[in-house]
Amino acid sequence: MELYNKTSFNISKLVTKTYSTSFSLGISAFAPHYRDAIYGIYGFVRLADEIVDTFHGYDQKRLMENFRKETEEALKTGISTNPILQAFVQTVNEYKIDYHYIDAFLKSMEMDLSNSYYEHEEYNEYIYGSAEVVGLMCLKVFCGDDKELFNRLVAPARSLGSAFQKVNFLRDIKSDMEERDRIYLPGINHAHKIDDESKRNLEKDVEREFKEALEGIKKLPYGVKLGVYSAYLYYLALFRKIKRMKVKDLMKGRVRVSNPTKLALLLRGLVEVRLLKLT
Repeated sequence: MELYNKTSFNISKLVTKTYSTSFSLGISAFAPHYRDAIYGIYGFVRLADEIVDTFHGYDQKRLMENFRKETEEALKTGISTNPILQAFVQTVNEYKIDYHYIDAFLKSMEMDLSNSYYEHEEYNEYIYGSAEVVGLMCLKVFCGDDKELFNRLVAPARSLGSAFQKVNFLRDIKSDMEERDRIYLPGINHAHKIDDESKRNLEKDVEREFKEALEGIKKLPYGVKLGVYSAYLYYLALFRKIKRMKVKDLMKGRVRVSNPTKLALLLRGLVEVRLLKLT
């Protein structure tokens, strides 16, 4: 079992590094004993996201139903023949991650298979399940047995996850609309054109959430502070780039931050966290 578990975490690590250079950089900045668990969470989230976003031409609803059943069975028995689920289940059990977070996440993934746009109530539910609970899963790992710290950081962790997700919505407007027939701006559907005003309204939420999140990042354990702060700086840089653009510009292609810029942000984070003592 030790060899199987080690291999399972290595597979989740490979998935993380293959799909996201930004998150990989952030995780590499964590103290070593945090890394496997976060790889385990990311691998699980990534696999579910792939089912609903890229497995076109297949029965995605059935695949998602099977994935939920596999997840529930693995959580019940403590083992899975799917290495990504195995790494995730080991993480859930070790850090006592609330099953409610997992159910909320899977529900949001299922919503993506039937919804092309979201009204305000559904939109908030979707963001909670698709992003905020992922941040809370990670926070369980960061805080370990310190329940008091976890409870203090729940609100800023949710704000960070929400801000990240909304930046993704803005960045991916073109692919979401053209490839997936989805619109992730509240109150906007195919009968209402996405315009710069609706973009600015969403940006106001993001700015508020970034401010709230930063106060929480300052209180994180030292071993994860640099990694989370680096991810924060990356998304903040991406957001500022998007903010200068109009909707018509976003519809031309995906906004990116270059790898040299990512490295520079990591170095900036290193200076501010370890030399200037971000508090």
